[in-house]
Amino acid sequence: MRGETFVTRKITRAVAEIVLGLKNKLWLGNLDSKRDWGHAKDYVEAMWRILQQPTAEDYVIATGISTSVREFAKMSFSYAGIEIDFAGEGVNEKGFVVNVNNPDCKLKKGDIVLEIDKRYFRPAEVEYLLGDATKAKEKLGWTPSYSVQETAKEMVEADIEHFKKELVLKQSGYKTPNRFE
Repeated sequence: MRGETFVTRKITRAVAEIVLGLKNKLWLGNLDSKRDWGHAKDYVEAMWRILQQPTAEDYVIATGISTSVREFAKMSFSYAGIEIDFAGEGVNEKGFVVNVNNPDCKLKKGDIVLEIDKRYFRPAEVEYLLGDATKAKEKLGWTPSYSVQETAKEMVEADIEHFKKELVLKQSGYKTPNRFE
Protein backbone atom coordinates (compact mmCIF):
# COMPACT_ATOMS: atom_id res chain seq x y z
CA MET A 1 0.00 0.00 0.00
CA ARG A 2 1.85 3.01 -1.27
CA GLY A 3 1.10 6.33 0.35
CA GLU A 4 -1.25 8.61 -1.55
CA THR A 5 1.52 11.11 -2.23
CA PHE A 6 3.69 8.61 -4.13
CA VAL A 7 3.29 9.44 -7.80
CA THR A 8 2.12 5.94 -8.78
CA ARG A 9 -0.58 5.97 -6.12
CA LYS A 10 -1.51 9.58 -6.93
CA ILE A 11 -1.99 8.54 -10.55
CA THR A 12 -4.08 5.42 -9.93
CA ARG A 13 -6.27 7.18 -7.35
CA ALA A 14 -6.89 10.09 -9.72
CA VAL A 15 -7.64 7.74 -12.62
CA ALA A 16 -10.26 5.97 -10.50
CA GLU A 17 -11.80 9.28 -9.40
CA ILE A 18 -11.85 10.65 -12.96
CA VAL A 19 -13.43 7.51 -14.42
CA LEU A 20 -16.12 7.55 -11.72
CA GLY A 21 -16.82 11.27 -12.19
CA LEU A 22 -15.48 12.28 -8.76
CA LYS A 23 -12.64 14.38 -10.17
CA ASN A 24 -12.01 16.18 -13.45
CA LYS A 25 -8.28 16.08 -13.83
CA LEU A 26 -4.93 14.72 -12.64
CA TRP A 27 -2.17 17.26 -11.98
CA LEU A 28 1.44 16.07 -12.22
CA GLY A 29 4.96 17.44 -12.48
CA ASN A 30 7.74 16.01 -14.63
CA LEU A 31 6.25 13.37 -16.94
CA ASP A 32 9.69 12.45 -18.26
CA SER A 33 11.05 11.19 -14.92
CA LYS A 34 11.73 7.48 -15.14
CA ARG A 35 11.61 5.13 -12.18
CA ASP A 36 12.12 1.45 -11.45
CA TRP A 37 8.73 0.58 -9.95
CA GLY A 38 7.94 -2.85 -8.60
CA HIS A 39 5.29 -4.72 -6.65
CA ALA A 40 5.27 -4.80 -2.85
CA LYS A 41 4.79 -8.58 -2.83
CA ASP A 42 8.05 -8.98 -4.74
CA TYR A 43 9.89 -6.67 -2.35
CA VAL A 44 8.54 -8.42 0.72
CA GLU A 45 9.70 -11.74 -0.67
CA ALA A 46 13.16 -10.23 -1.27
CA MET A 47 13.26 -8.92 2.31
CA TRP A 48 12.32 -12.34 3.63
CA ARG A 49 15.11 -13.94 1.57
CA ILE A 50 17.61 -11.39 2.90
CA LEU A 51 16.58 -12.21 6.46
CA GLN A 52 17.26 -15.89 5.83
CA GLN A 53 20.93 -15.22 5.05
CA PRO A 54 23.55 -16.24 7.66
CA THR A 55 25.30 -12.84 7.43
CA ALA A 56 23.95 -9.37 6.84
CA GLU A 57 24.73 -7.78 3.47
CA ASP A 58 23.42 -4.92 1.38
CA TYR A 59 21.26 -5.73 -1.63
CA VAL A 60 19.62 -3.70 -4.35
CA ILE A 61 16.06 -4.86 -4.87
CA ALA A 62 14.70 -3.64 -8.19
CA THR A 63 12.97 -4.77 -11.36
CA GLY A 64 15.68 -3.57 -13.72
CA ILE A 65 13.05 -1.84 -15.87
CA SER A 66 12.53 1.91 -15.89
CA THR A 67 9.16 3.45 -16.76
CA SER A 68 8.35 7.14 -17.21
CA VAL A 69 5.63 8.91 -15.25
CA ARG A 70 3.93 9.57 -18.62
CA GLU A 71 3.94 5.84 -19.49
CA PHE A 72 2.63 4.91 -16.04
CA ALA A 73 -0.21 7.44 -16.36
CA LYS A 74 -1.07 6.25 -19.86
CA MET A 75 -1.18 2.59 -18.83
CA SER A 76 -3.19 3.40 -15.69
CA PHE A 77 -5.86 5.18 -17.72
CA SER A 78 -5.90 2.27 -20.18
CA TYR A 79 -6.63 -0.21 -17.36
CA ALA A 80 -9.69 1.91 -16.54
CA GLY A 81 -10.84 1.75 -20.17
CA ILE A 82 -9.59 5.19 -21.18
CA GLU A 83 -7.02 5.69 -23.93
CA ILE A 84 -5.11 8.94 -23.57
CA ASP A 85 -2.45 10.75 -25.54
CA PHE A 86 -0.39 13.86 -24.93
CA ALA A 87 0.04 17.20 -26.68
CA GLY A 88 2.18 20.22 -25.88
CA GLU A 89 5.52 20.50 -24.17
CA GLY A 90 6.82 21.17 -20.68
CA VAL A 91 4.32 22.85 -18.36
CA ASN A 92 1.93 23.21 -21.32
CA GLU A 93 1.70 19.46 -21.93
CA LYS A 94 -1.77 17.97 -21.50
CA GLY A 95 -3.19 14.47 -21.51
CA PHE A 96 -6.43 14.12 -23.43
CA VAL A 97 -8.92 11.33 -24.08
CA VAL A 98 -8.47 9.55 -27.41
CA ASN A 99 -10.97 6.76 -26.85
CA VAL A 100 -13.32 5.52 -24.12
CA ASN A 101 -13.75 1.75 -23.75
CA ASN A 102 -15.58 1.91 -20.44
CA PRO A 103 -19.38 2.11 -20.76
CA ASP A 104 -19.71 3.44 -17.19
CA CYS A 105 -17.41 6.40 -17.85
CA LYS A 106 -18.85 9.73 -18.97
CA LEU A 107 -15.61 11.07 -20.46
CA LYS A 108 -15.56 11.81 -24.16
CA LYS A 109 -12.95 12.09 -26.86
CA GLY A 110 -10.89 15.28 -26.46
CA ASP A 111 -11.52 15.76 -22.72
CA ILE A 112 -8.38 16.99 -20.93
CA VAL A 113 -7.73 14.60 -18.02
CA LEU A 114 -4.10 15.40 -17.16
CA GLU A 115 -2.24 18.68 -16.84
CA ILE A 116 1.12 19.81 -15.59
CA ASP A 117 1.56 21.95 -12.48
CA LYS A 118 5.04 23.38 -12.02
CA ARG A 119 4.58 23.14 -8.24
CA TYR A 120 4.99 19.37 -8.60
CA PHE A 121 8.46 19.64 -10.16
CA ARG A 122 11.18 18.76 -7.66
CA PRO A 123 14.12 21.16 -7.42
CA ALA A 124 16.61 18.27 -7.17
CA GLU A 125 14.78 15.93 -9.54
CA VAL A 126 16.60 12.76 -10.51
CA GLU A 127 15.46 12.10 -14.07
CA TYR A 128 16.31 8.42 -14.32
CA LEU A 129 16.40 5.71 -11.66
CA LEU A 130 17.12 2.10 -12.52
CA GLY A 131 18.15 -0.59 -10.07
CA ASP A 132 20.51 -3.50 -10.70
CA ALA A 133 19.39 -6.51 -8.66
CA THR A 134 22.08 -8.86 -10.00
CA LYS A 135 23.43 -9.61 -6.52
CA ALA A 136 19.92 -10.40 -5.22
CA LYS A 137 19.37 -12.76 -8.14
CA GLU A 138 22.71 -14.51 -7.72
CA LYS A 139 22.89 -14.74 -3.91
CA LEU A 140 19.20 -14.90 -2.98
CA GLY A 141 17.72 -16.53 -6.05
CA TRP A 142 15.29 -13.58 -6.20
CA THR A 143 13.74 -12.12 -9.31
CA PRO A 144 10.57 -10.04 -9.49
CA SER A 145 7.38 -11.87 -10.44
CA TYR A 146 5.21 -8.84 -11.20
CA SER A 147 5.64 -6.42 -14.09
CA VAL A 148 4.98 -2.70 -13.79
CA GLN A 149 1.92 -3.30 -16.00
CA GLU A 150 0.52 -5.87 -13.58
CA THR A 151 1.25 -3.56 -10.67
CA ALA A 152 -0.50 -0.60 -12.33
CA LYS A 153 -3.51 -2.75 -13.27
CA GLU A 154 -3.87 -4.07 -9.72
CA MET A 155 -3.57 -0.57 -8.26
CA VAL A 156 -6.14 0.93 -10.67
CA GLU A 157 -8.63 -1.88 -10.01
CA ALA A 158 -8.24 -1.52 -6.23
CA ASP A 159 -8.63 2.27 -6.37
CA ILE A 160 -11.73 2.02 -8.58
CA GLU A 161 -13.30 -0.34 -6.03
CA HIS A 162 -12.38 2.04 -3.21
CA PHE A 163 -13.85 5.09 -4.93
CA LYS A 164 -17.01 3.23 -5.95
CA LYS A 165 -17.71 3.04 -2.21
CA GLU A 166 -16.98 6.75 -1.82
CA LEU A 167 -19.32 7.49 -4.73
CA VAL A 168 -22.14 5.58 -2.98
CA LEU A 169 -21.54 7.62 0.17
CA LYS A 170 -21.67 10.90 -1.76
CA GLN A 171 -24.80 9.85 -3.63
CA SER A 172 -26.39 9.00 -0.27
CA GLY A 173 -25.76 12.51 1.03
CA TYR A 174 -22.64 11.89 3.08
CA LYS A 175 -19.59 14.14 2.87
CA THR A 176 -16.25 12.56 2.12
CA PRO A 177 -13.12 14.58 2.92
CA ASN A 178 -10.48 15.29 0.29
CA ARG A 179 -7.46 14.41 2.40
CA PHE A 180 -4.72 14.18 -0.17
CA GLU A 181 -4.53 17.34 -2.30
